[in-house]
Amino acid sequence: MADRFPALVLTEDDGKVASAVTTLGEDDLPEGDVTVRVTYSGLNYKDGMIVNGIGRLVRDYPHVPGIDFAGIVESSDSERYMAGDTVVLTGWRVGEMHWGGYAGKARVKSDWLVPLPDGLTDRRAMAIGTAGFTSMLCVAALEDHGLTPDSGTVLVTGAAGGVGSVAVSILAKRGYTVAASTGRVEQHDYLRSLGASEIVDRGELSEPSKRPLEAERFAGAVDTVGGTTLARVLAQTQYGGSVAACGLAGGANLETTVLPFLLRSVNLLGIDSVMQPYENRTRIWQRLVDDLPMDRLDALTEEIALEDVSQAANDILKGQVRGRLVVKL
Repeated sequence: MADRFPALVLTEDDGKVASAVTTLGEDDLPEGDVTVRVTYSGLNYKDGMIVNGIGRLVRDYPHVPGIDFAGIVESSDSERYMAGDTVVLTGWRVGEMHWGGYAGKARVKSDWLVPLPDGLTDRRAMAIGTAGFTSMLCVAALEDHGLTPDSGTVLVTGAAGGVGSVAVSILAKRGYTVAASTGRVEQHDYLRSLGASEIVDRGELSEPSKRPLEAERFAGAVDTVGGTTLARVLAQTQYGGSVAACGLAGGANLETTVLPFLLRSVNLLGIDSVMQPYENRTRIWQRLVDDLPMDRLDALTEEIALEDVSQAANDILKGQVRGRLVVKL
């Protein structure tokens, strides 16, 4: 039938989550006031967790994952969107609490969508996705707290991943001196091609420090790792600098002291991309159009099929995915 479409569906049996590509119909879709024909989705670290049933992010099965998607409105009961409009969705716990973008169609609330920004294709929007959107939120927050290219070196941890790769690219285009931290030697040339001036071995930051304050090394940082790495970065941030924390690949615990905050006036900025209001979403998407070099975005992007998502979800959890993966529907 014409309204049938492919979808990656998760099922749960005795606590174990399995995934399979199957066919759904529009009657299977959840409630919402806008139905979108999905053209592209993306793969983020959170997608990897969801597809593998980690962290109990999904409570109800069967479930269609995919926390991002771009596509064309097929029908709308909202005054904001009309059939034929191209839209983008990131966040709002879509792919977790609500069926997501790993399907040919999605039905969601209109408040969760934003129009595709001028100057951006749907494919590039998904190459950006939650990872790139989060990167831009980090850079914007650092600059809102006084960071400029003259401030000094800016560190990006987990730099070869999706968030890190985009952050390096944005910062380099804006004229910052970027230090990229990675534990993968084979990614050094890749990170330099994105604009990194210095490579910091992950091992330098992954062991606990014996001192609450270390030599002032970075004017600011985008941290995607958390845990011990974040503690070390805070201890090495220069006076008045800021660290934008947006990830926990290295652990959710933070064992540090208040000394970086009290003696160096360091700012720890928490970054959430999920519940950002509409006005700030459109501001950040426009900044991505302006500040992210699209040739570098294309260079760090690989396209996969829906059938490849389950394997890629395993790979991203193992740190084996470089840059960004887009899923073509």
